[in-house]
Amino acid sequence: MTTTTDRSHDLSAADLQASVVTAATAAAEVLPAPSPLAAGEPVPGEEWASTGLAGAVVAELHLPGAPRLAVLVGADLVEALAASPLGGLDLAAAAQPALEAAAAAFGTGCGAGREVSVELVASDLGTSFTAVPLLGGGLTAGALLVSDSAAAASASVSAAVQAEPASVPVARLPQRGIEMLHGVDMEVTVELGRTTMTVRDLLALSPGEVLELDRAAGSPADLLVNGRLIARGEVVVVDEDFGLRVTEIIDESAAG
Repeated sequence: MTTTTDRSHDLSAADLQASVVTAATAAAEVLPAPSPLAAGEPVPGEEWASTGLAGAVVAELHLPGAPRLAVLVGADLVEALAASPLGGLDLAAAAQPALEAAAAAFGTGCGAGREVSVELVASDLGTSFTAVPLLGGGLTAGALLVSDSAAAASASVSAAVQAEPASVPVARLPQRGIEMLHGVDMEVTVELGRTTMTVRDLLALSPGEVLELDRAAGSPADLLVNGRLIARGEVVVVDEDFGLRVTEIIDESAAG
């Protein structure tokens, strides 16, 4: 009779914690923060306390059973996102690169992050977990929480990762306010004009019909970032693709 053995059961608790620290180190390198972050000592979930952290984003790993991981951030990042001159920005989008970096350390990917309450993040993970504080300037500026099942499911991959020298967080200049958001992806839209139609007219549309917009031919198009007007310009063609040549930057009072 032939038996099979699940290799993850052969790993020690230290092995599993080491794989989580490797993931936390990867997340620390790309998570926006006022100062460079480094992974601290891992803590069992039942002993973890998120004191001082203000926001949390959870995502599912592309592993059997879809285990979850979470990135927690401090008030500096939450306040910088809320006070952005481009309007309130999405915490989930800001934390997504860190989630993906942690997932890559496990040899996999992850789904889109979703923001949850810090108080509920432990229950949202659904299972026992390990937490690694992310330290900046000697203080806890964030954390990575990983379901224990995630570390076990990626055991074969993480063992190979651990054979390589641990990466060292890249030195960065201290960041404040909007500088923390330089790596956050944003949706940019060019708007030629608008019009208002009834549902009846919308349903009656057919190919070839022309809609009249509230803007004269030759007027500048609007450039919007996350729905907020920040500039105007003229539409151009670049290598058979449309582009926008910016001719005017809208100040904050005009954009409001």
